[in-house]
Order: sequence, then structure tokens, then C-alpha cells
Amino acid sequence: MDFSSFLTSLGTSFIIFIVLMVLFAWLSSRQGNAVVYYPNRILKGLEPWEGGLRTRNPFAWIKEALSSSEQDVINMSGIDTAVYFVFLSTVLGILVLSGIVLLPLLLATAATDDAIKKHTKTSSNVTYGELDKLSMANIQDKSPRLWAFLIATYWVSVVTYFLTWKAYKHVCALRANALVSPEVKPEQFAVLVRDLPNVTRGQTRKEQIDTYFKAIYPETFYRSMVVTDNKEVNKIWGELEGYKKKLARAEAVYEESKKKGSSEGTRPTNKTGFLGLCGKKVDSIEHYTEKIKELTEKLEAEQKVTLRDKQQGSALVFFTSRVTAALAAQSLQAQMVDKWTVIEAPEPRQLVWNNLKIKFFKRIVRQYVVYFVVFLTIVFYMIPISFISALTTLDNLKKLLPFLKPVVNQDAIKTVLEAYLPQLALIIFLALLPKLLLFLSKTEGIPSESHVVRAASGKYFYFTVLNVFIGVTITGTLFSTIKSIEKKPNSIFSLLAKSLPGNATFFITFVALKFFVGYGLELSRIVPLIIYHLKRKYLCKTEAELKEAWLPGDLGYATRVPGDMLIITIVLCYSVIAPVIIPFGVLYFALGWLILRNQALKVYVPSYESYGRMWPHMHTRIISALLLYQATMLGYFGAVLHFIYTPILIPLPVLSLVFFYVCRKKFYNGFCHTALEVASQELKETPLMEQIFKSYVSPSLVSEKQDDEHFEDALSQVSRTGSFV
Repeated sequence: MDFSSFLTSLGTSFIIFIVLMVLFAWLSSRQGNAVVYYPNRILKGLEPWEGGLRTRNPFAWIKEALSSSEQDVINMSGIDTAVYFVFLSTVLGILVLSGIVLLPLLLATAATDDAIKKHTKTSSNVTYGELDKLSMANIQDKSPRLWAFLIATYWVSVVTYFLTWKAYKHVCALRANALVSPEVKPEQFAVLVRDLPNVTRGQTRKEQIDTYFKAIYPETFYRSMVVTDNKEVNKIWGELEGYKKKLARAEAVYEESKKKGSSEGTRPTNKTGFLGLCGKKVDSIEHYTEKIKELTEKLEAEQKVTLRDKQQGSALVFFTSRVTAALAAQSLQAQMVDKWTVIEAPEPRQLVWNNLKIKFFKRIVRQYVVYFVVFLTIVFYMIPISFISALTTLDNLKKLLPFLKPVVNQDAIKTVLEAYLPQLALIIFLALLPKLLLFLSKTEGIPSESHVVRAASGKYFYFTVLNVFIGVTITGTLFSTIKSIEKKPNSIFSLLAKSLPGNATFFITFVALKFFVGYGLELSRIVPLIIYHLKRKYLCKTEAELKEAWLPGDLGYATRVPGDMLIITIVLCYSVIAPVIIPFGVLYFALGWLILRNQALKVYVPSYESYGRMWPHMHTRIISALLLYQATMLGYFGAVLHFIYTPILIPLPVLSLVFFYVCRKKFYNGFCHTALEVASQELKETPLMEQIFKSYVSPSLVSEKQDDEHFEDALSQVSRTGSFV
């Protein structure tokens, strides 16, 4: 990419961002759009616009985001969101402190050398752009100037160690403060028990669990809930809920017809055949009412069958004490690890019910199978991504498709294609992956949604690093130097490393496109706004349908965190080789912090709360990015520049591994388990154990006609003498 295309890319991306900012300022002030731009505040019963709409400055959101405290974020979006902002602040701090030293030192050092001029005269294999003169590509081999770059490599590493250590301590404090809260949280009084042994003859599953835990925790055991196979009952419940929505819609249509036409109105009708396109024509309200009555009876019958005959080898066990629940989750209950496996219970809304019944060794086998499938996915995705990265280079397009030459040689078209084609192709291609990784993670047998998200996030991170960062760098270089490699196969590593600075321009425009266009779309919410108004006008008839149309969901950590990690990996790896990338990394995370702060306070609604359990995974990925950066610098100094003092960098990867080990040993257990000193804090009020118990009952098993006998076979209720409940 030449310098004019680079400037065109940045300029147009910036203009798009400004346009989207202006659109947001205008659209967010319209009364009818409040549910799209302020749904989190509306759901919490707050006014959408602080200080009133008429006197509101259209850019007041910037001041509100900047002045908001961490506690404001926790109150509106929870601990997980606050931890995400700790991550953004930490990475931003790493890049700012690195840039303060690297930019004045390294840019001046590189700009005043002339290696590119000399190399261009002696070799035509590698082409250079204007920005390469500000990178290590312009430093001569074995030059004493390399000392500045070597010291800079250490500086970036030390800054990363310091800030991530501070962040880890801060997140630990956030998590402890949340867990020590005097508010009653159902998950703190429950544990999830899996891998139950076979029931002995003459004993029910209920009696087996109650007897076992009553013997170990006689004073604080409250009750147990046997997990059941809910496949059939979920199906019936889903149909019932669907017909309830259809009935509400039909009644709304009927009421609307009374207002528009005669006072009697027109009763809605529908056909009972395939997709309502064929079959007998019936009165919709009567038909749906009949279906609801029929399915309600069917559901109640299936609920009894499910609770009596479809019990699985896992259960939720409840205690009257938070300390006992925490202790049980950390203890080895049985001598064999594949029996009576106990972990902390996730939130009721997080449970992946279908995974609770999967046995110990099946989970291990599934995990390795999924890892193998992910490995194959990475390998086979590498092929099309490599093809795209090579193909979408303009010079390569002209070589492969000669008939395009007359078109792409036109200056205007050439500039636009070079500015956007490779980056857009890559971003669109990557958008297809997240759902597959979420499905694979769930297939492992993971019991909670937050854990599924963390697992998918890890897979996505390694996928993007291997396929996007390493894949694009290697394949782009291989394609341009293939003839030289054919003549001298031994030169492959030298050519790859030598061309590394040349890829910096691609990644700079990639980062710029992500933060200007990506965050511009994030803030303006153009797509959700259009979808909402289309649904409102043509599809929504009831309040429930209207709410469903504007409900925003959460921040989407499964894809957002790996996307951020890819950026920090790219910026770290190029921070010393091409320091000009650092300001773009700073802009990405600074803009992300500002815009997502607004979205967290006003838009997104968390779908779960894991009290910061994503942080150890974030920390691991940051250290992984740092290790890749250090390995890159070792290779570049040694293989390309032949710097005699390269071995001075060898301690860096060792230091990173030691630092990671120390952090893991010091902090990680506090994220796996609830510390007893935290669980032992007094509660503000006495927990209502029956409410805690019922919060874990699956919606498909809830019935208006419930009584104790209805749940007798699956939901144990033993004598609780001595308990305060």
C-alpha cells in the first residue's frame, strides 16, 4: 500500500466516524429513539436523558462518560463490565507509557538512518513505503543504533508487568467487595454436584443425595434439587409460550380493528396448515386459546413424568450458610475424582441444563475432541484467510486476473481498493466464526454460560492471532517473495523477517478501520435503530413484542475481548519495529473506553454476572501477546539485523513466564473459589431459602398448580431441625 492510499484510508475512515458521531448526536435526542440509545436506563426506571432533553447538549454523553466512576459502571452493568474497563484502562496505560518513550526515541533514530536507500539499490525483492523509513527497516545491520530498539523492547515488557500486576490486584479487590456484599445472592448458597454414583436398590436419587450431604453437613444442609432431562418438557413449554404470544398479538390486532373500523371490530383469522399458508381457516383467538388449554394440560402431565422418571446424575444442593457452600465447593467429597464432583453453583440464569448430566470422563473426552476440531478449524481457516490476504493485494490481483488491469489502474479506483479491500475482506471473513466457537465450547460440557463465553473467547483469540496476525504477515510475504525462495530456499526466514516492517501499514489501516468505523457504528447504533423501527412499524403489535425488538443484549465478551486482544497483540509486536503504530493503538483503546463507557451506562444490559472471572483469561492473553512480541523481537534482532547483543533479550520470555506463574499462584485461586473470609461476612437480612431454591427451578418446570407432592420425587425437603429456616 502506498502512502496516498494509506492517507485515503485514514481520511475516509475519519470522515465516516464524524458523520456517525453527528448522526448519533441527532438521533439519540429524538424521543422515539430513546429505547434504542438508553435501554439500560429505561429498564432500571431512570430518565433516559440526565438533566432533561430540551436543555441537553448533544455531546453531553462525552462528559458523562468521562466523569462516571467505577461504582457507576458497577451499579448500571455489574462487576464483569467494570473488569472489562480495567482491562481497557490497563492496555491503554501500557501503550501510552510505551509511546512516551518509544515515539521520540525510536522515530528519530530510524528516520536519521538510510538502510532502505541502500537496500533498494542492491535488491528489488522487497518494496518499501514512506512509513517504512520510520521503522526498523531503515536501520542498518549491526548498527549501534539498535541499542535504542533493544532498550525499548525491555521498556515495553517492564511497563506491561507493572500495570498488569496493579490491575490484577485491583480486580481481586473488586471481586472480593462484590462477593462480601451483604445482599443475598442465590448462587452463594448452592453448589452444583455432578457425577453422582448409581443409586442402590430400594433408594431414590433424592434419598441418596439428601442422606449423603446431611451426613457431612448436618447443621446447614437445606435441600437438594435433582437435575432432570428437560428436552421434552422444554419443547412443550416453548410451544405454549409461543401460543401465548400469538394470542396476545391476535387480541391486540382485534382491539386495533375496533378503533379503526366498526365498534365490533374484525376478529383475526389464520390457517392451521404449514406456516399458516394452507389448511383450515379458523378464528385466531379461539384457536390459540384452545391450543393453550391443550398444551397447559400436556405440560403439567409431562412435568410430573420428567420429575419422576427423567432424573439425571447431577443435582443442585442448597445450604443455609454461605461458608458451608463455599467450603463444600472447595472440598474433595469422595475418594474417587469421578464421583460426587462439587463446584460452586452458577447464577440461575447461567445454567446450561443440558450439560449438567454429562459424566466426568465424557467431559474430558469432549474437551480434547473440541480442541482437535478447533485446531483443524484454525488450520483450514488459515487457507482461505491466507488466500484472501494474498489475493486482495492489488498487485497480486493484477497478476492473477490480468483483465482487471484497465479498471484497477485508474487512480481513484486503485486508491480506494488499496485502502479498504484487504481489511474489509478480513473483517467480514472473521465475522462468520464466533457462533461456531460458542457451539464448540458448549459441546465440551461446560455448566455455565459465562464459562462458555470465556472458553469461546480463548479459542477466538488464538484463532485470530494465528490466522490474522501470523497468517497475514507470513502469507503476504511469501506471495511477494516466492521466486526468491525458489532460487534460495535457505533465505525464507531472512526474507520473512526482513519484510515484517512492510506489513505494518496493513495493520495500521486495519486498526484505524476498526476504531473509526467500528466504534462509529457502535455509538450510532444505526443498524439496531433501523431494525427496531422496521419491527415497530410492520411486526410489533404488543408491548412484549415491542420490548423484544429494542432489548439490546450484553457487551458480547465472546467476540469483543478477542478482538481487543488481537489489536493489543498487533500493536505490541510492531511497537518497536514500527513505533508509528502506537498512536493508533492508543486511539483504538481510548475511543473504545469512551464509547463503550457510554454504552455500558446507557445501552447494554448484562445477561449474567460472574464477578470478574474473565480477568484471569484476559491477563493470560496479554502475557501471551507479550511473549509473541518478545519472540518476534528476538527473531528480528538475530535473524535479520544480526545484532551481536541479541542474547540480551533471551531473559525476557523467561521473565514473562515467571511473572505469569507468580500471578497465577498468588491471585488465580481467588477467582476459582470464594474465599471463606469473604463468605463469612454477615448478611443484611436473613436469606429466604425457599425463594433461593425456587430461583433455580427451570422455567419449563414451573406450574401454577405446583405443590410439594408434585415435586416430591426430584426436589428433596428433609427435616431441618436446628436450621434457622
